[in-house]
Amino acid sequence: QVNLVESGGGLVQAGDSLRLSCASSGRTFLVYGMGWFRQAPGKEREFVAAVRWSGGSTNYADSVKGRFTISKDNARNMVFLQMSSLKPEDTAVYYCVATRSVGIPPSQRALSYEYWGQGTQVTVSS
Repeated sequence: QVNLVESGGGLVQAGDSLRLSCASSGRTFLVYGMGWFRQAPGKEREFVAAVRWSGGSTNYADSVKGRFTISKDNARNMVFLQMSSLKPEDTAVYYCVATRSVGIPPSQRALSYEYWGQGTQVTVSS
């Protein structure tokens, strides 16, 4: 089993920046890619960004390109999401995800990720 724990969420104003962190533990040798999804109230869960552990290939949702940056720390089995120029529509619960199998670029499909964290709330006020 792989456990994922997110941190760094909070309440910010539009235009601010925020950095999310995700720590993985357990059988981390199974993980070949990690990423982030989000779910806003009343909306479906949507892909945000993902990174391949080997080589660092990344993938971003169109809605966050140029504003969000995903990065990883292989030694600490962690992934980060640097969010800039935040908008009220970025308000959501952000979930860290991990997968045992990752393509180039990493998938945007939720079903491609076997492991999910509990989520961290990000609220952007206007």
